[in-house]
Amino acid sequence: MLGGPELLAAGAGLLFGLSLIVAIGAQNAFVLRQGLRGEHVLLVVGVCTLSDVLLIVAGVAGTGAVVAGRPGLAEAMRLGGAAFLLAYGALAARRALRPSAMRADEAAVPAGWVATLWTALAFTWLNPHVYLDTVVLLGSVAEHQGDRRWWFAVGAAVASAAWFLALGQGARLLRPVFARRAAWRVLDGAIAVFMVVLAAALVRAAV
Repeated sequence: MLGGPELLAAGAGLLFGLSLIVAIGAQNAFVLRQGLRGEHVLLVVGVCTLSDVLLIVAGVAGTGAVVAGRPGLAEAMRLGGAAFLLAYGALAARRALRPSAMRADEAAVPAGWVATLWTALAFTWLNPHVYLDTVVLLGSVAEHQGDRRWWFAVGAAVASAAWFLALGQGARLLRPVFARRAAWRVLDGAIAVFMVVLAAALVRAAV
């Protein structure tokens, strides 16, 4: 029967999950852009949520502790994550400098759902930074919950699902703002800066 300790563990997982996911990252930036453009939003939200849930389960099952116990592997993941973030930051900077590639209206050529699916998968499964947050860090914290670690995982999974849904569906409220190319330039410029800052933090942690 669900009791107070289980609810506390789930609440802790919810808050910790939000603290990790509510930040500008490559995955969140992609979901936001899809929401603003109104392209395959539910597909992207579903893929990102399911991927996060699988990674959370892996972390709580013990993968995070295994990786954390191997400093060399953790450092390699940090450096890989930094390279991924820098690459995405470079793409965002390029978009910011080329406003002709940033159409938010119906004249923009939409990507097919297959291409969108593979892109969403890549932003999760090819991004080492996601593994560091979801598997290593969250998995390590979950270990301190003992027998209630799976309730902690439930809370973290709910946080992930709620955030991606809010980000993808809520972005439509900003569409009037992003009908102007200047707004896309500011957004992509900010994303580029945040990617570089995050990459620098990962490199600093690895060396």
